[in-house]
Amino acid sequence: MMEIVVRGKNVEVPKTLQSDAEEKVAKIQRFVHDVSRVEVDFSELRNPRIADKELCEVTVHLKHHFVKAHAAAREQEAALDLVIDKVEHQVSRIKDKRISRSHPRRRDVRVAAPGGDEAGTLADVALDSDDHFDEYVDDGDDARIVKTKQFGVKPMVPEEAALQMDLLGHDFFLFTNAEDGRAAVIYRRRDGHLGLIETTG
Repeated sequence: MMEIVVRGKNVEVPKTLQSDAEEKVAKIQRFVHDVSRVEVDFSELRNPRIADKELCEVTVHLKHHFVKAHAAAREQEAALDLVIDKVEHQVSRIKDKRISRSHPRRRDVRVAAPGGDEAGTLADVALDSDDHFDEYVDDGDDARIVKTKQFGVKPMVPEEAALQMDLLGHDFFLFTNAEDGRAAVIYRRRDGHLGLIETTG
């Protein structure tokens, strides 16, 4: 049975909105049947220059993947509707992938190694997709670490890492390569293809 958790991070979530969120999130099961838990988090952006300050984040936990999306709007309800659209799109892609795997065909997976023609640098791709929600402070000092993230790294093949990267909406993804047990980073190049950075030590 799917567990739905609706929370407010330093904001109030009215009961009507909580019920609406639970009802809309439940429809995700139309696309996939292995959803174990869905988290809906409402918060408010603190930057006064941003009009769309009501933020809604949804995390969907599946058996082998998880989907995460966020959206901002002037009203909480509108932000919920926007993020549900994103999540349904991403989950439907998982459904399509599973259908294509049940009818296997030869796939052309183009992963370009760093150092090749027009290969991007790590600086080109090491941008977290949600960092634009952080308030920017320019005090004239040198750049400093203002955000830290921790997450579990499970072994997977590069093709699976590429899918997970797309589901998260990121430009890069850190994973443990199941083929050799070493840490690796897959990233999207400027030409639209994928790059793979592998450790050797």
